[in-house]
Amino acid sequence: MIETKIRKVGNSAVITLTTEMLTMLDAKEGDTLFVVRGDDGSLRVMAHDPSVAEALAAAEIVMDENRDLLQALA
Repeated sequence: MIETKIRKVGNSAVITLTTEMLTMLDAKEGDTLFVVRGDDGSLRVMAHDPSVAEALAAAEIVMDENRDLLQALA
């Protein structure tokens, strides 16, 4: 677990991500991060858009199910 503080900057509350946190997220300054609320009320910070990951997973299932057809079309 990594601890960080909430600070006020202008009208916003911000947290500082350490270099270690950025490394764990595979992110760098200027990248867009996505925050998703969990069923238990927790917040998850992700470097990749979860909706894109879901779409890619669905596409992979379709490709697996229709492998022969896709090979014939290729």
